[in-house]
Amino acid sequence: MKTIKSLREKKNTAILLIYCPDKQGILATVTEFLNRNNGNIIYLDQHVDREEKIFYMRVEWELDGFAIPSDKIGEYFETLIGSKLRMTWKLYFSDNTPRMALFVSKMPHCLFDILARYTAGEWDVEIPMIISNHDLLKPVAERFDIDFYYFPITAENKIEQENKEIELLKKNNIDFIVLARYMQILSKDFVSQFPNKIINIHHSFLPAFAGAKPYHAAHERGVKIIGATSHYVTNELDAGPIIEQDVTRCSHVDTVQKLIRKGRDLEKFVLSGAVYKHLQRKVLVYNNRTVVFN
Repeated sequence: MKTIKSLREKKNTAILLIYCPDKQGILATVTEFLNRNNGNIIYLDQHVDREEKIFYMRVEWELDGFAIPSDKIGEYFETLIGSKLRMTWKLYFSDNTPRMALFVSKMPHCLFDILARYTAGEWDVEIPMIISNHDLLKPVAERFDIDFYYFPITAENKIEQENKEIELLKKNNIDFIVLARYMQILSKDFVSQFPNKIINIHHSFLPAFAGAKPYHAAHERGVKIIGATSHYVTNELDAGPIIEQDVTRCSHVDTVQKLIRKGRDLEKFVLSGAVYKHLQRKVLVYNNRTVVFN
């Protein structure tokens, strides 16, 4: 199945994500650097954490007519600004289409939602592969003409299988991973290979109702809202930097099955929202927290 041409107009732009100790004049220094080199700024957002005294910024500018060649921008920026202001920064280019791998198990709702957006051209992304610890969703991958890789996981073969997965991901130049209801805990070694590049969806408004049957527990407690949380994966289970969250109301008339339906709808929307913001380079991680730019 072929994807529809991206609905978004593709521009020749560069994006800088920055954080550094706050001081007067940072915004002016960065924008002056871009303006001096004929960079037309099309997006700028910044935030100051007054408690931590940290400055955050996302700026995007057009490269057509920019005086510095693309392969030299990072070097010039670091020499003239970054090192002097003790900045941590990342530079991205719009013509570089990210490559995303999907990890799944048995539940298809998040997978179908992502693939629908992908084939509709909503996202500027490539999906070269789907990896699973079950073969149940292989027909879905085939329907969308995406390579499917089956890695059954047991306690005995977990490390070996994960090493094979890592090798496959690196061989295919995967930029980031989305766990679309992948029901395996990734090892520390695996996570360390992809820092802030693994996006997970959790079936609650963290932290609450952990375990295998969250909607049953919510039903028993008579909750009035249920939620979903998407976050980057870290070595601490379900405690990584949060990208996106949402909730929906429920009441005493909702059965467990109704809660599951509402919850899965939320999971789809929240995960897709997190992936979209990641693709837009609008998420900046600092000390296990995120700044998500508008």
